[in-house]
Amino acid sequence: MRKTVTPGTKPFLFLLLFAVLLSSCVPQKKIKYLQREQEKDSTAFHAGRRAADYRIQPKDNLYVRVYALDEKAYLFFNKQSGSNSFNDFANDASIYLNSYSVNSEGSIDFPIVGRVMVKDMTVEQVKNILQQLIGEYLKETTVVVKTVNFRVVMVGEVMRPGEFTIYKDDLNIFEAIAQAGDMTEFANRSRVALIRQEAGGSKVHYLDLTSEEILGSPYYYLQPNDIVYISPLGYKRWGLGSTFPWAIVLASLTTTLLLINYIKTY
Repeated sequence: MRKTVTPGTKPFLFLLLFAVLLSSCVPQKKIKYLQREQEKDSTAFHAGRRAADYRIQPKDNLYVRVYALDEKAYLFFNKQSGSNSFNDFANDASIYLNSYSVNSEGSIDFPIVGRVMVKDMTVEQVKNILQQLIGEYLKETTVVVKTVNFRVVMVGEVMRPGEFTIYKDDLNIFEAIAQAGDMTEFANRSRVALIRQEAGGSKVHYLDLTSEEILGSPYYYLQPNDIVYISPLGYKRWGLGSTFPWAIVLASLTTTLLLINYIKTY
């Protein structure tokens, strides 16, 4: 007797296969960045506030260098640990030894000048104040100030979660994601949590990275010690991620249906 698949089994097998394939795929709309409601315009301008507006806080570290024609004055005002190059800042220990730590009161202790209050000031403001104070002792000097403890934490649905130290003046949200190896397939790009230390405690800001409007957001540029948490989509919460053994499940169900059909045939 020839074994045939019963008429009622074919539609069931087709629906089962379709459901498995649909469940294991994430819609492209959920994984695309910077989507626009109207695609007619090829370009758009979004003005965002850069991280240059960051205000110095306690526990920050400031790289300060005073350049002067007098070599003795240069050596006196500048911390010396190895070479004078900014390449000394290759690890946390070098940062600690070569920079000025902002104490709990928000000030730094600078040679000759003494205690200088820097809390809630921008880097440019700190530079101007130090330039003015040092100018009372030395002429023809140039002061350079930078933040050297730009750290952000990336957790959740990213390829390489962890804490990242950035040696640059500013960092936007996409650069931070790139540091973590990009988001996973099942990351919720429309509700990214940015945890930021503010006056009185921490505050959570939710960002939609699928919208082009993020480019004009005041939170597009990160600040030191920001924490970015990327939650999973519902697909993964239900265990429908890419690691789910779909092949095994489908093979088992197919085998079971074939056995049932075989029994019915005989």
